[in-house]
Amino acid sequence: MTSSPAPSDDEVAPGDVPVAAEAEVLFADDDRDALHILPLGMIPVQTPGLKRARLIKNARLETVVEVFQDRSAGSGQINPEHLATMYPSHPKEMRVDMAQIHRLTQLNSYDVYSLRIELRRLGIPVEDVTYLRLSAGKRLELTTYMRDFTLPLIQQVYGSEQRPINDIADLFELLANPDREEALRNLTLLSQKLNVQLQDIPSFLEEYGDVFLSLAYFRSCLDGLVPEVQRFMGWVNEATKSEMVTRDRLMMKMIGDVMRMLTGITTSITGRFEAFDRRSKDFWHDINADSFRSVRAQISAHHVTIGGVLCGLAVKMALWKARFPHGGGGPMKRVEFVRSEILPGLDHINRIEKSAAGTS
Repeated sequence: MTSSPAPSDDEVAPGDVPVAAEAEVLFADDDRDALHILPLGMIPVQTPGLKRARLIKNARLETVVEVFQDRSAGSGQINPEHLATMYPSHPKEMRVDMAQIHRLTQLNSYDVYSLRIELRRLGIPVEDVTYLRLSAGKRLELTTYMRDFTLPLIQQVYGSEQRPINDIADLFELLANPDREEALRNLTLLSQKLNVQLQDIPSFLEEYGDVFLSLAYFRSCLDGLVPEVQRFMGWVNEATKSEMVTRDRLMMKMIGDVMRMLTGITTSITGRFEAFDRRSKDFWHDINADSFRSVRAQISAHHVTIGGVLCGLAVKMALWKARFPHGGGGPMKRVEFVRSEILPGLDHINRIEKSAAGTS
């Protein structure tokens, strides 16, 4: 779903909010897999009907509450501070929920990996831990990315023998139940290097898979975003060929600042992923429990900042594609879009990336 600018408060009236039975609350896979969406039903909200609402990030990186969304009526979004006006008959429950929602609006990303860390830090429980896992469809989609991280693991156990892997689950089943003596011996040796019991190998595999699934998830987001950012920058640069734009020094400076920030952000975060790749390869050259803990700690420590940067870029690129689906737009229209929708919040993304880049 593409976030749209939040409407004014009078565009969403209390009577418009659909209140459904709590037991009917379901989460779409797209919501769970998104960077910018947090279904409030994931957490223990007390206000009836609020479980169907979602927190979403708009293109200015402001958090708004989406109280309904459908194809015909569109998206009903309001400022979180005005939620109480939507549910006037539940003041006590709303006060409790508002305190939680206020803390959640401060988060930079709502991807499941950032949420695992941030919800723990905030002391906010989830109704079901499965809400903090990627959907089965997304995990299947990431199988290609996971092969980079799982191939060394397969080679440790099965050598150069080719093994058919169509899903991440196939991999873990293969390793948890080796089908020949040499594989079992290699798996035993691996357990010794990792300082875990052979019977604990399935738990290690689950943890290993989750760590590198998170990296695969973020990398797939980055791989989708970088070409979009490059196309966007080319689209903006076309506007600078206009004499009207080039004569305005402040306008040119603003465009230059935006281009430099976008280039710096994408270059820096790409470099972080390259550092992760090097560390993961080093692990397989010197397998031991400490090296795995080190790789796991390094990747996990970057979840929140990577999520924040990718979320910010994603919502901005999504709005650009929604406003200009076929490109086009006159030079001044493009410049105004950059000024009003891309520039606000871009410095915040830049600060997140700079705060983390030196820790790779």
